[in-house]
Amino acid sequence: MASSEARTRQKKRQRTRNGGVRAALFLALFTCTLRCSECEKPSNIVLILADDQDVYLGGMTPMKKTKALIGDAGATFSNAFTATPLCCPSRSSILTGQYPHNHSVRNNSLDGNCSSPLWQKGPETTAFPVYLSKQHYQTFYAGKYLNQYGKKETGNVGYVPPGWDQWHALMGNSQYYNYTLSVNGKEEQHGDNYEKDYLTDLILNRSLHFLDDRSPQRPFFIMLSPPAPHSPWTAAPQYEKNFTDVKAPRDGSFDKPGKDKHWLLRQPSNPMPSTSLNFLDNAYRKRWQTLLSVDDMVEALVKKLEELKELNNTYIFYTSDNGYHTGQFSLPIDKRQLYDFDIRIPLMVRGPGIKPQQTIPAPVLNIDLAPTFLDISGLNLSFVNMDGQSFLSQMAPELRNGTARPYFLVEYTGEGHLDPDPACPKLGPGLSQCFPDCVCEDAYNNTYACVRTLVEHNLQYCEFADTESFVEVYNLTSDPHQLENIVKKVDPTLLQAMNQRLIKLQSCEGDSCRATKI
Repeated sequence: MASSEARTRQKKRQRTRNGGVRAALFLALFTCTLRCSECEKPSNIVLILADDQDVYLGGMTPMKKTKALIGDAGATFSNAFTATPLCCPSRSSILTGQYPHNHSVRNNSLDGNCSSPLWQKGPETTAFPVYLSKQHYQTFYAGKYLNQYGKKETGNVGYVPPGWDQWHALMGNSQYYNYTLSVNGKEEQHGDNYEKDYLTDLILNRSLHFLDDRSPQRPFFIMLSPPAPHSPWTAAPQYEKNFTDVKAPRDGSFDKPGKDKHWLLRQPSNPMPSTSLNFLDNAYRKRWQTLLSVDDMVEALVKKLEELKELNNTYIFYTSDNGYHTGQFSLPIDKRQLYDFDIRIPLMVRGPGIKPQQTIPAPVLNIDLAPTFLDISGLNLSFVNMDGQSFLSQMAPELRNGTARPYFLVEYTGEGHLDPDPACPKLGPGLSQCFPDCVCEDAYNNTYACVRTLVEHNLQYCEFADTESFVEVYNLTSDPHQLENIVKKVDPTLLQAMNQRLIKLQSCEGDSCRATKI
């Protein structure tokens, strides 16, 4: 009996000791986990998104500070493209990581789904800031958002998209003065005082205040979208006299006839009249002037991050929503076209794990930005439905494994008016963006889809949704300026293969958009 009681007391002491050991182990593990989570706090992210900045025609030339502080300090992507060469659908692709055929924003109009109630109830609810917020990021937005944002039909300035903690968004399209902001859902009017109102400087200053006021225990995401170099090209006073002798480049496809191209490009007068040349030269010069303030923005932001000792733990991305043209194929100024001058965009990134002075040739699209941000945040990308892919592995192969895409899609839905344009009645209805010289930059029949590859061959194959079922094909290795449409010269087998790739990409979604073999 005594022996049995002794054994019972021994077992109790053993359980107590074991419980104590387990508690100590749990406490040690818990403390270690806390310390590890503090050590591995996700990196901060900054995105600076210019408006209509080309890379093809020298658009980065004025950006000396930006190239030094981001490009030279990290990676410059020599083959970065937009999935669609127009502001609102491109920005929608950046936010969602999706091609336009999946987020359904077709152009800059309400009818084209730009910031529409349908967009707000659908794709916008799964945009990347929503996921970053769930990852405990402090999120800040300032500048132009989507072209129709803030309009009565889209909820006025009281509507704040999900995922943003701090919201300082421009109502409507780019302006430098005399604009309205939504500041966390409240209307804020601005005038024409440089110190108080110049939009590029204002959004910079508000981002600096955000950095001062944030919690240092949590990562942050900042997105700054200045108006530059979009029209009306209003430079800061100190830069109004810069680049007075600069003219638009005259090489490549400048003022070349579009005789073998789709209907819209066969209409402009060639050569361009002197009025058009003077106009586009002035626009080119003023675009560069506005970019000098963006260059200052980058410098000030990097300096602030350095002062806060956050620079080494922050990824800084610099890019644009689309490219631009000034005189190519006798089109004065705009975007919207399938050619490299409109679809190539600047892209530079610096941050943890990215070695300096890199030039990366792997093709990257703007639909890849969102999954890259989420990858940096530590989110499992299998949980999100995005067409793009993270390019963290391209910048920092030590951090991630990955492969470059072999093909990608560029698609656009043309805008037009039912009535003939008063500036160009002879061309009939269905056109838009017309100039006094009867040159129109867009039309309903400027609706196309292209498949592009830079692997093995640098080829572009495009089909138009027009009455001609027009096709354009370019070998950019031998013809980098896309002067000759070789559709009638190329091997029919290759045409068929490119057609099949295009068909599959036009209906792709998620994983199927990233297939290595199509």
